[in-house]
Amino acid sequence: MGDILIIGGGGMVGQKLAATLNASPLVKDDKVTLFDLGFPDNGAPAAVRATGNATDPALIKSLVSKRPETIFHLAAIVSGQAETDFDLGWQVNMAAFQMFLGAVRQEHTDSEGAYCPRVIFTSSIAVFGPPFPDKIGDEFLCAPQTSYGAQKAISELLLSDYIRKGFCDGLSIRLPTICVRPGKPNLAASSFFSGIIREPLNGQEAILPVSTDVRHWHASPRSAAGFLRHAATLDTSLLGNRRAMNLPGVSCTVEEQIEALRDIAGNDVVALIKPEPNEAIRTIVSGWPRDFTPERAIDLGFRAETDFHEIIRVYIDDDLNA
Repeated sequence: MGDILIIGGGGMVGQKLAATLNASPLVKDDKVTLFDLGFPDNGAPAAVRATGNATDPALIKSLVSKRPETIFHLAAIVSGQAETDFDLGWQVNMAAFQMFLGAVRQEHTDSEGAYCPRVIFTSSIAVFGPPFPDKIGDEFLCAPQTSYGAQKAISELLLSDYIRKGFCDGLSIRLPTICVRPGKPNLAASSFFSGIIREPLNGQEAILPVSTDVRHWHASPRSAAGFLRHAATLDTSLLGNRRAMNLPGVSCTVEEQIEALRDIAGNDVVALIKPEPNEAIRTIVSGWPRDFTPERAIDLGFRAETDFHEIIRVYIDDDLNA
C-alpha cells in the first residue's frame, strides 16, 4: 500500500487516524505524512509533519509529487463557518479539492498512467436536504440546503469523475456528525452535540442552542478513524460507479443524548447543560438529516457504535481519562 498522505492531518479526525496508523500500520513500514496549518502539542506521531494551507497550489503539488499511494483528504472549513464566510467556504471546501485532484491527474499523466493513488474524501451527510423520509436509504438524492453541503456534494462528483477517467481510485465517505469531539468547541453548527456531553463531563457549563426533540446522526471519533482505515483497504471494484457512501451511526434526539449522559455520569453533571436558544443554529440544524439505513456500507464492512451510551463511553475511555 506504500506511503500515506493525510491532508488535514492536524485536525481531530486526522490526528485520530494518524494515531491508529502508528499503532497498527495498514502495511509494514508505511510512511505517514501529515499536512495542515499546524499540529497539536504532543500530537500523533508521523514520519513527516508539513505545515501550510490546503489552498496553496505549490504546496499541494509538492506533496502529491512524492506520489503517496493512499491519500486521505480531510481538510475543510466547518459547516457554520462555510455558511457565514461564503467565499472562504467555496475556496477551501471545493476549489482547493479540485486543485488537489488536478495535481493528482498531473502526476498520473507524467507517470504515463503508472501513478493511480487511492483517494479517500471525507464528505458529509449535509449533502442531503429536506424533505426527508423517516430514514434515508442508499438511493436518496443529494439536495443540500447549505453552502457546506453543496461544497461537499460537488467535491463528491469531482472525485467520481476523476476516478471514472482513471486518474485515481477511491471513494467519498459521508461521515455522520462526529461526537463526542475532544478539545474545545469549533465553528461547526453541530459543535453543541459534542459540547453538551464534553463540557459537563469536564465540570463545565454547556450551552444547548436547540430544543431537546432535535434528532441527529452520530458516530464517535474512534469510528471515524475506523471508517477511514476501512476505506483505504476496501475492494473498490465492489462499488461500481457509485463512489459515495452513507456510513453507519447512531440516530438519537438531544433528549436521548442527555439521558445517556445522566445514566453514565449522574444528575449533577446533566445540570451543567443550560438551554439558550439560537435561531441561526436551529435553522441550520433543521435542514440536516436525522436517520439512515446505510445497508450498502454495512454490507461492505463499515462499523460504528450501536447506541449513544457507547459513544459517551468511547469519549471517556479515549479522551477524558487520557
